[in-house]
Amino acid sequence: MKAPTQFLTNEKGEKIAVVISIEEYERLLEELEDLEDLQAVREYEQAKAAGEVPIPLEQALAEIRRNRK
Repeated sequence: MKAPTQFLTNEKGEKIAVVISIEEYERLLEELEDLEDLQAVREYEQAKAAGEVPIPLEQALAEIRRNRK
């Protein structure tokens, strides 16, 4: 039997958070990690299909750092 969903509300009665069990939280984290892995595989396959030339990891990281600023 699934427990009823619990919400936290602010002083106006607006829902601002949800309370879930640690088991549900861990399950959601695992699912998120699986989705991130799947997305990385898709991006790799798209890059490979587009004929993009791979670059060294250090170069990729440097470009990412530059673009964050």
